[in-house]
Amino acid sequence: MSSESVGGIFGAVVAAVVLAVAVVFGPIGQYGKPAKPAKVEPAPAAMAPAAPAAPAPRGPVIREVPNQ
Repeated sequence: MSSESVGGIFGAVVAAVVLAVAVVFGPIGQYGKPAKPAKVEPAPAAMAPAAPAAPAPRGPVIREVPNQ
């Protein structure tokens, strides 16, 4: 056997092991992943009415003073 055929066989074995590990530890796409839990929102009748937001505080008003 030449070193090229040994290298080819060794490469095939390594590739098979890497592929098997990838499938076991990292499933492709959505396979093997848990389903996302559904959000539970309270009914609109049970919610309190939204209070109007307070206006943002304003700073001092600066007016232009004419130079005379």
